[in-house]
Amino acid sequence: MQAALMYGPNDIRVEEIEKPKCPEGGFVLKVMAVGLCGSDIRNLTTDSKSGKYPHIYGHEITGTCTEYKVGDRLYIYPADHCMQCEPCRTGHSEMCENLGNNLDRPGGFAQYYTVLPRQIARDVIYRIPNGISYDRASLGEPLSSVYACQENINVGFGDIIVIIGAGPIGCFHAKLAKLRGAKKVIMIEINDNRLKTAKQFGVDHTINSLNEDPIDAVRKLTNGKGADKVISANPSTQAQAQAIFMAKRTGIVVFFGGVAKGALTELDTNYIHYNGLWIYGHYGSNSMQVQKSFELAISDEFESEKFITHILPLSEINKGISLTKSGKAIKVVLHPNDQ
Repeated sequence: MQAALMYGPNDIRVEEIEKPKCPEGGFVLKVMAVGLCGSDIRNLTTDSKSGKYPHIYGHEITGTCTEYKVGDRLYIYPADHCMQCEPCRTGHSEMCENLGNNLDRPGGFAQYYTVLPRQIARDVIYRIPNGISYDRASLGEPLSSVYACQENINVGFGDIIVIIGAGPIGCFHAKLAKLRGAKKVIMIEINDNRLKTAKQFGVDHTINSLNEDPIDAVRKLTNGKGADKVISANPSTQAQAQAIFMAKRTGIVVFFGGVAKGALTELDTNYIHYNGLWIYGHYGSNSMQVQKSFELAISDEFESEKFITHILPLSEINKGISLTKSGKAIKVVLHPNDQ
């Protein structure tokens, strides 16, 4: 089969390797669509495996079952929760203590992907209804964390929301916030192409933080009060430090995007203290949120196809990385079995 093998930072080669054998109690999936995620790009462009190469990434996987129940159209959520540890049993399965590490096993940037017995037992497999494209279903995974975040902080009717970062995740946040009833969505970004594109997802105001002070701009747009909720969906410590000054008194600030390992954000804790701000670090989604986000991704309300700007064969994965990093693409989906 063809697979995109990572040999080191920025060294991704599409090569022919042996097709995986069906594991006892598991099955092999023919990958029909796999999304190119921001975390994939970060892993592919850094020394993510510390020399343990070659490696296959890719975790936004949909495809057709070739064993088990042959022909089933499936979406595979990459993280399997045990549902027995304390975090799982208290509703926080995203923090599962016995989580299967999808980054250690071969991923979906290949024509075939192995689904293990443990993944079947832990209910990470979702059937894709007839008439729903594999591409649309693949957005269930990146949407899951966005869905969980907004559910956890209760984005709702009348809210003013600031989103810092107009990449795929930022655009997901904008669309979902509007679906949940937000009155005003303000998007902050340094790339004009992304800001222009974000408007189609319900963004009311855009701010290029290279051209104007984003804190002042948000204050002007909120009559000096600040936003109800501010979501920093990017890898910038500067954005995190600025985010707290964009929130209203007693507002919520979410650090959604992870920053570089070892990078520290300097926060004015006096400002946080005296303005009664809630600071929330968001990661992942629990099992119920995984299911709900998949149902939303395949619904007409979310309009998933609008986010998918480029569909490429696996052989063009490096082009997909370049398009995403430049801001010319919102969401790139790869078709490993297309030539």
